Amino acid sequence: MQHKLLLIASCALLLVAAGCKEKNKPQEQITANIATPVWVAPADYDMTSSMTAVVRVDLSQKYAEQLKIVGYAQTADDLLAAFNGNDCLGVAKQQDGLFYLFITSPATTGEGKVTDFTIRYYSAKLKNIFESESFAYYDDGTLGNIGTPCVPVFRIAK
Repeated sequence: MQHKLLLIASCALLLVAAGCKEKNKPQEQITANIATPVWVAPADYDMTSSMTAVVRVDLSQKYAEQLKIVGYAQTADDLLAAFNGNDCLGVAKQQDGLFYLFITSPATTGEGKVTDFTIRYYSAKLKNIFESESFAYYDDGTLGNIGTPCVPVFRIAK
């Protein structure tokens, strides 16, 4: 009789453990403990464009539980930067809820000319980097303004 009880108890523990394993399955994390990046805009460039942007990160339902714990808010230490591949083209800090970003191109024509870029947003509060969709680069172009800022769509950077 004791062996049957022991067997039943062991099976019950295995079933509970299997259920807990699924519950504790790691999720994509908003908070990642990424240190403030050192993004540096090039000092030597031929052309610039500008972007006036507000940041809206996908804070969808799948992140709701984390956000209740973390509490999301932009801070003065947040950064926005333009990238062509891994080349930084410009960096901006938040000012009154907006980012004023100058995007550079190292050449006006040829191999060094920038044709597209993405935006990376570092949240100091969430300690994570988010990345936008791709934008086309235009010499002396302007994306957004104070009245109608650009609103890139961000996702967690991989």
